[in-house]
Amino acid sequence: AILLLPVVPKAKPVDPPTGVTLARLQYDGGGDWYNGPTEAPNLLAFIRRTTPIDAAEEEARVQIMDEDLFAFPLLYMTGHGNVRLTEEEVRRLRIYLEHGGFLLANDDYGLDAAFRREIGRVFPDKRLVELPPTHGIFREPFSFPDGLPKIHEHDGKRPQALALFEGNRTLLLYTFESDLGDGWEDAAVHGDLEEKRQGALRMGTNIV
Repeated sequence: AILLLPVVPKAKPVDPPTGVTLARLQYDGGGDWYNGPTEAPNLLAFIRRTTPIDAAEEEARVQIMDEDLFAFPLLYMTGHGNVRLTEEEVRRLRIYLEHGGFLLANDDYGLDAAFRREIGRVFPDKRLVELPPTHGIFREPFSFPDGLPKIHEHDGKRPQALALFEGNRTLLLYTFESDLGDGWEDAAVHGDLEEKRQGALRMGTNIV
């Protein structure tokens, strides 16, 4: 007898992004994940001008449950408000980060409480660790001897670069009381001094 097996169609392959890009994370909960539309394009343009990195021209947009999440090694998360992940999203984001993905989260003032709560659900066994100014992320290709630059005042607290690790690998970086994203935007949006904008763009380049 011949056993006939059903033909299972192959999943449609995901076209890889052209060049390194930031995939903006879309999340629920009421926060404005979409704010600062010129942030990522300006950073990517700066990277193309100042480094040999083949950076894309535009950001991508992705949700945690999207099939092509794992096609993007760099997630970018920002906003001013609340974030709420489902239990499924919590599990999948942990898998993504533990298997080579990286999350850059930028507090654009108002994200802090929600981000810390939700990332605590993703990694209840880990704690955010502040990176010292001697960390390699502040050394190449641009030097930041004092650590993370301060771009906006917000509550007037010192800027902190906070990370989660799996062994020696950095899973995510959370920039608090710095607001690199505002420094990446078009100059007319916030009226930042060019020195501040250049500092933000250079720090973003180091991170990428």
